[in-house]
Amino acid sequence: MSDGLKLGLVGLGKIARDQHLPAIAKTDGIDLVAVASRNAKGDGVANYSDLAAMLAGSPELNAIVLCQPPQARFEAAVTALSAGKHVFLEKPPGATVSEVEALIALARKQGVSLFASWHSRYAAAVAAARDWIAQTTIRSIAISWKEDVRHWHPGQPWIWEAGGFGVFDPGINALSILTEIVPDRVSLLSATLEVPSNCQAPIGATLTMRTGSGAAIDTVFDWRQTGPQSWDIIVETEAGTLRLAEGGNRWFLGDAEQPVGAEEEYPAMYRRFVDIAGRNEIDVDLAPLQLVADAFLCGRHIATEAFHD
Repeated sequence: MSDGLKLGLVGLGKIARDQHLPAIAKTDGIDLVAVASRNAKGDGVANYSDLAAMLAGSPELNAIVLCQPPQARFEAAVTALSAGKHVFLEKPPGATVSEVEALIALARKQGVSLFASWHSRYAAAVAAARDWIAQTTIRSIAISWKEDVRHWHPGQPWIWEAGGFGVFDPGINALSILTEIVPDRVSLLSATLEVPSNCQAPIGATLTMRTGSGAAIDTVFDWRQTGPQSWDIIVETEAGTLRLAEGGNRWFLGDAEQPVGAEEEYPAMYRRFVDIAGRNEIDVDLAPLQLVADAFLCGRHIATEAFHD
């Protein structure tokens, strides 16, 4: 692919402006050609109201990044893959596991790349923590992922609808890190989901899981946290305590902070996308999404007070 990726971006919301556009601009091998959005326009590129119009109006595109809500992503991905385009999926990669499995099969049939972008796996400390854990034995894991939804997701009603994930929208970031740093399979034992009386998706959740070797994993997700936010994973091991903090961008052994590189989650993902698109490969790990699906499937639902943005 000597000419690089001619990219079309679908969904120009907050995450696209804050993360995707700067990352694309600093990544070699990508040229942003077009944007499709109902309510916004990109600077210096062709603009369209939807994906179909973009594909028709910019036939030179060979790659599409999908940043719209997960409920709309499957249909768009099918359209892009069927047109022979490489596809980059913002997380979560779909509203259901079966949707994403269908996309994998279609990408293989079309001979193009499909990338499920778990951005938290590219946080600055995750790879080092994974490598350290691989040299010891896990005894237990505790995850605390608590933030203020009004700060991070203001005015986004889709996130409270069926398929919108609710607190699992950030929580799946923790699960993506967990399934990256644990060397064997993680399984869900039980879950409790707190769902506001006027919503379809949870505002809080507790999960009990275990590793394949039997280590307990206790997890708390909460979208009602005010003041300091917490995105922490504490791993007790035979070699001592490891703590991942700030969403995987800092790590500690005991009380001693360990060195890390620069925070480059989205640029690192775009470098990965360029790499796999050059070889028509598929990079889709369903493990984080499967854990969320399991929690919805077998979790106990508790009604809580109504949520108003």
